[in-house]
Amino acid sequence: MGMQAGDELPDSVKTAQTLFDVVQFVKEEEGTTLPEMAAELDYAKSTIHRHLRTLEHLGYVVERDDGYRVGLRFLDIGVTARNSYCGYKLVRDKVEEIASETGERAQFFVEEHGEAVYLARSVGTHAVHTDPGIGSRIPLYAASAGKAILAELPESELFEMVELMDFEPMTEHTITDPDELLRELDEIRDRGYAFNRNESLQGTHAVGVAICDSNDDVIGGLSVTGPSHRLKGERFETELPDLLLGAANELELNIAHS
Repeated sequence: MGMQAGDELPDSVKTAQTLFDVVQFVKEEEGTTLPEMAAELDYAKSTIHRHLRTLEHLGYVVERDDGYRVGLRFLDIGVTARNSYCGYKLVRDKVEEIASETGERAQFFVEEHGEAVYLARSVGTHAVHTDPGIGSRIPLYAASAGKAILAELPESELFEMVELMDFEPMTEHTITDPDELLRELDEIRDRGYAFNRNESLQGTHAVGVAICDSNDDVIGGLSVTGPSHRLKGERFETELPDLLLGAANELELNIAHS
């Protein structure tokens, strides 16, 4: 049985939690100092310093003139994690092709721990540069590709995942009601693609489709994002969905035979 809320954490788990809190803070602040970390984190300055020295010795943190920064050893881990996903290289090429063809931003998400994680992205000549970047996370219910992924999950897995969602709004248009989400997922299954209308960022629209493997298990979601004044009407409701459905079919065939 896993840890329950309120359980006393073993010292080893507390130490690991502290270590990753330090790493996350260094990543977010990009040039933080020990006094700054001690002022923000609920740990003793000596504890933070000890973890920083350990991370620096192992190459996961570097100290520069402006403070501590994440080390490039994490790059090796990140690349390994990214490349382990089914059909990643095929997906990356397809994302670049779609961005070039549409002139917009194209991206591929995977689901991990109930969130949509950016695995690949490319920008076309007219693309908006508004996404947080590779490895960043967004609620599945707030992304077109995330909703497309959810629509392909087995019912029991879907309900379990929805039950754990906090439904924090990213904009005033974000879905915050689980029943509303489930109704929309039914529509997505029927038509094969999902829309995002100002749900993750005001002023942007997106269209997304799921990508499945040869066993019909969902492996991720492919989407196109652009400003709402360009992604509207027939282009938004017909042309881009048709393009993405064709791309999904091609990807699924290539992944199945790769």
